[in-house]
Amino acid sequence: MQLASDLRLKDAKAIKPRVTLAQIFVNEARVTGEHGHYYPAALKMVNEALDLNRGKDTNLEFLALSTKAGVQLSQHEFKEALQTANRAIEINPHNAQIYGALVDVNVELGRYDEAVAAADKMVKIRPDLRSYSRVSYLREIHGDVVGAKEAMISAVKAGAPGYESSAWARLTLGELYQRYGDEEAAKKQFEIILRERPNYPFAIAALGQLELDKGNYPEAEMLVQEAADIIPEVGYYIQLAEIYKQTNQKEKTEKIEDEIFVMLQDDVDSGHNMDLEYAALYRDHFEDYDKAIVYAEREYKKRPENIDVSRMMASLYLKKGMADTAAPYIKAAGTTDSKHPEYLAMLGK
Repeated sequence: MQLASDLRLKDAKAIKPRVTLAQIFVNEARVTGEHGHYYPAALKMVNEALDLNRGKDTNLEFLALSTKAGVQLSQHEFKEALQTANRAIEINPHNAQIYGALVDVNVELGRYDEAVAAADKMVKIRPDLRSYSRVSYLREIHGDVVGAKEAMISAVKAGAPGYESSAWARLTLGELYQRYGDEEAAKKQFEIILRERPNYPFAIAALGQLELDKGNYPEAEMLVQEAADIIPEVGYYIQLAEIYKQTNQKEKTEKIEDEIFVMLQDDVDSGHNMDLEYAALYRDHFEDYDKAIVYAEREYKKRPENIDVSRMMASLYLKKGMADTAAPYIKAAGTTDSKHPEYLAMLGK
């Protein structure tokens, strides 16, 4: 934040440096896991840039809006991100990156036809790692798991080894393999990441999850703790809480549960919508389905067409033995012909 202060002192009307600083903050949020610090700082900088610019330079306005849409997406403010992305596209309808944001926000809002249309435009403009990744997401959503893997392999091939974006694409490919039952293929992808980008915490934690799924708790704890020591990602703490719970380490479990709630509240205080994360925590870790429903319902009211949110609602009512109440949510979760394992399990397949 000292950088931002120095910027204002040197030139109170500097616009482009504010956008650049916002982009740096976004990258730092990804690298460090300090979302509660960097995302609000990025939003402050980009809003200042937009306010100072006021249409003077359309290129800078587009850059600022594109950056702002990305921050809003990261904070799960999807309706606001949609408005921002559309404003950016009005200025420049020929930029692939902004169509990527449009894909993401339409997916989150459950507007899947619009997401497909945006992905088509993105691929035509720039067929690269980012666009192939979006194609992969959409194919999986529509039940084409084989096609999703093929598109993500294309994304991996389009990236340069060792880059964070390439590691993220390969991580997503590994998670695809893992989700659909090919743990060995998943492990191979995670290990490749660590050869190309050592100490990449997301890959380390992913290997830890594979060990956790197998009940190999000592190895899982070692790996996830290693990832948590690199960046304070709340997901790693949730993994550790599950490991401690499964191994009857009561004192450690209670301590880390307290830390998880502090981290989640920090995200909420910084403007990050965490309702779905709270719902998943209460469902999976605490098995408190009533409390999970409170959070899930809040998210459902915001995104009733999103199949992941509907699947969460369905799972909670099934956990409570309320099959009739779960039925419409199960139906909604299948509107795209999803082959997600949790959804298929609900259908008894």
